[in-house]
Amino acid sequence: MTPLAAAVCVAMVASSLLGCYLCRRQIDHVRSLRDSTPSDFAASVPIEEHRRAADYTMASAGMAGYKALYDGAIGLAWLLLLLSPLYLLVSRFVEPGLTRSVAIVAIFAAFSEIADWPFAFHKTFGLDARFGMNRQTLRGFFVDRLKTGLLELVVSVPMLYGMFWAFRAFPEHWWLIAFAGFMLFVVGVTALYPTLIAPLFNEFTPLPNDDLRARLEALLQKCGFAARGLFVMDASKRSTRSNAYFAGFGKAKRIVLFDTLLARHTPDEIESILAHELGHYKFGHVKKMMLTFAVIAFLGFAALHWAMRPQGLAPAFGFASDPGVAFVVVLIALEPIMHLLSPLLSWRSRLAEFEADAFAKEMVGEAPMISALTRLTRDNLATLTPDRLYTLFYYSHPPVPVRIAHLRGAG
Repeated sequence: MTPLAAAVCVAMVASSLLGCYLCRRQIDHVRSLRDSTPSDFAASVPIEEHRRAADYTMASAGMAGYKALYDGAIGLAWLLLLLSPLYLLVSRFVEPGLTRSVAIVAIFAAFSEIADWPFAFHKTFGLDARFGMNRQTLRGFFVDRLKTGLLELVVSVPMLYGMFWAFRAFPEHWWLIAFAGFMLFVVGVTALYPTLIAPLFNEFTPLPNDDLRARLEALLQKCGFAARGLFVMDASKRSTRSNAYFAGFGKAKRIVLFDTLLARHTPDEIESILAHELGHYKFGHVKKMMLTFAVIAFLGFAALHWAMRPQGLAPAFGFASDPGVAFVVVLIALEPIMHLLSPLLSWRSRLAEFEADAFAKEMVGEAPMISALTRLTRDNLATLTPDRLYTLFYYSHPPVPVRIAHLRGAG
């Protein structure tokens, strides 16, 4: 094993141990505050609900800690034990060329997806079911994953063929071509997701023409937001969680409300949640997120270009120079790097949430937003007392107590 290969393996082990440590911190911190509701929520969150959320959070963190170790072990197994036999097996049946490279990546992706099923299954039918959060059937669980796998296959195989073709046709500049093609694809998927992809997994019905719809449409007009429509998603067929979002670009934008949200929240709260989502639009958070993603993707393709050179990353592990093998090695090696970048990305996401909260406060007032955040916390079993370091790495949204304190202090 070369020094470069050893460094990658050490980084993967360190990343897994860091993830496990952060989960342990989360468990210990939440447990220490389990029997005491924060004073600001004593009147709105009963101690029994606070304890239940704490128990759910600790169980989730415990499972996440095991998964961090599991994912690290699987990654090392691919690099040290499995990838070379996979290449030899594919080579027996597929001649050298584009198809061989694509087949290696596709088989790796399929096995990686299947390897993740035990944790997804346990979360759905073990953890979520135990806390009354799950409504998905066993059949629905596997149908969702088969749909996802087929969709990824249909989309990724042509992209892989295009990338590996560019690698052979333009050996010095292929990665720039691949990056441009990838970003065009991402923009296209984002635009088409509301009308072509999301309906494969959920049913969307127009929000009824009632007082709530009139109220929300007035808010859209006030904010200068043009959307193709207001829709209700049947989220309750999988979970009791509540949420809302808007998706798509331009005139194809859609506002989507979970049916669980409509069932549990007051009109004032729903209006404030929609105002928050509109805040993301008003401040251009989607475009900024897309720009950040583009920068990360650019760096990733540059790393892939280096790794696929004759003296790159794949040969450091003693692998053949097939670009499919090199691509898999880079995918695995980038995981600890992305883990270390997660505090920066999470921090930027939390700033956006503060801006959207402030916009919602400006549009509909402070009280409805605070009420909505409190209700969402209760519905989704989110802890009010997360560990700060764990939050730094993994919370894309600020903890609700912090958001409420910020709302009360903003403006």
